[in-house]
Amino acid sequence: MTQAPGPPSAAGPPDRPHHAAGDAGRSYTALVLAGGGARRLDGADKPAVTVGGRPLLDRVLAACGDAAATVVVGPRRPTCRPVLWAREEPPGGGPLAALQAGLDALAAVPDAPAGPGGATPAGPGAPRAGTGTGSARTGPEHAAAGRPGGGTAGEEGPVLVVSADLPFLSPRAVRTLVSVPDGAEAAIGYDGRDQPLLAGYRVDPLRRELALLRTEYGSLTGLPLRMVLQGLMLHRVTAPSVTAAALDCDTWDDIATARARIREHETVLDEWISAVKAELGIELDVDTSALLALARDAAHGVARPAAPLTTFLVGYAAAQAGSSPQDVARATEAAARLARRWADESDGDAPGADGPGKTPQPPAADGPGSPSERTDDR
Repeated sequence: MTQAPGPPSAAGPPDRPHHAAGDAGRSYTALVLAGGGARRLDGADKPAVTVGGRPLLDRVLAACGDAAATVVVGPRRPTCRPVLWAREEPPGGGPLAALQAGLDALAAVPDAPAGPGGATPAGPGAPRAGTGTGSARTGPEHAAAGRPGGGTAGEEGPVLVVSADLPFLSPRAVRTLVSVPDGAEAAIGYDGRDQPLLAGYRVDPLRRELALLRTEYGSLTGLPLRMVLQGLMLHRVTAPSVTAAALDCDTWDDIATARARIREHETVLDEWISAVKAELGIELDVDTSALLALARDAAHGVARPAAPLTTFLVGYAAAQAGSSPQDVARATEAAARLARRWADESDGDAPGADGPGKTPQPPAADGPGSPSERTDDR
């Protein structure tokens, strides 16, 4: 990330909590900067580098999947969902030139069918989107990621501005950033320094600062990104989800750190489920605890291979029923009841077991009231 300038006089304290309502609940647009030479990655195609089996760019696009419109500034490539493409002039002209190109592209987005990013989600096994959407030049005739409602995309809500190398950007962090408080012109991630590519901006003030810089310097080409912050009223955000998202991947050591972090015990299942859902082109809330409990019951009460087979059948049954989270919950509970009944019968085969579903045990021989004792009494 860019080294911070001195804190502008209008900025709040770095540890100020983010409680103001501001733009909370309003629609927003997203602008992802995916250019640059990746010199510290030996010139590798950084947006395509994978963390957790998913390209960095796709991880960012998934985090802002509910944006009303999304523009990626950089070379076109396959992506996990449709976006509009733009390029700075000249190519390689730096982050401020890319920021201007992205804002111009957002301003040209016409109305489009509703859905995350203005697109219909792909089904399982569908081709990866992005190769044929949008244009390297702006204009209504080229737009592919539209905005529900009237007018242009950038007029109403804030714009999320992020880089394409943030593997831990989350929907929660996005919502926090685009909830720009009243009286502020930007909500910017702060982890000890300002992060201008992890921020939500009000569009008009951002355009104002870019225009002032262009007037002062004659061009935005080559100017450092931090200069755009100098005239903005900043709200610095230190929420945990935002500071966690500030880990960017500039070097191979950063990539290695990110790949190790997603395999930590506390997060590995959530990361894996997100990756599988993205790969299959599905969007469904998963009750991980219930499915793991079902797999455990099937493995212990039936046989170990029954665990994956049972969860597969639960998924199939839920899909047949309608594919809602409620359908998954009902199928999971039905299979769990079956697994418990199966286990009860197995436990009932043990010597001495008794109760519903258990095998009755005969009375002990030669005890009080036994047939042999009564015969002897006669």
